[in-house]
Amino acid sequence: MNELIIGAVTGIIFGFCMQKAQVIRYDRQLGALRFQDMTIVKFMLTTILVAMVGIYFLFDLGFVKLSIKPLILGGNVLGGLIFGIGWGIVGYCPATAMGALGEGRYDAAFGLAGMILGAGIYAEFYPLLKGTVLTWGNFGKVTLPTALGINHWLVIVILGIAFVLLFRWFEKNGL
Repeated sequence: MNELIIGAVTGIIFGFCMQKAQVIRYDRQLGALRFQDMTIVKFMLTTILVAMVGIYFLFDLGFVKLSIKPLILGGNVLGGLIFGIGWGIVGYCPATAMGALGEGRYDAAFGLAGMILGAGIYAEFYPLLKGTVLTWGNFGKVTLPTALGINHWLVIVILGIAFVLLFRWFEKNGL
């Protein structure tokens, strides 16, 4: 099957799951930003866990190759700040903005336009950033299992248990 078709199908399924989990609702976004509603956090952690299991399962079977990107703290901090400020201003991240637009909430279009503008500005400043911020704290291609020197399945099991305990704590506290 064509990779584009697979991408489109998985994207539609992911969008459907986001809509059903109500993570594209503005009040859920605001609740997450105010640490009052952890629906989005639970959805993201579930997505991360499913992706870890799926990717490493396929990796162990030899169906996929991992393309590890280098850990560059300067870029991560700058990107995290830009992402966080944008999310706080708009009330959507890129995926939830697309989902909200798909539901007919046109306020998300302004956020998406801002994201495209921001990407253009980043592209203009990339040559400058490439020699400065994007070199600060370069730790190379590292993953949690390689950094700890343990098998990736042990990391997945530990994180899975931690996520389940965190979910239970959220539920116990009404989050």
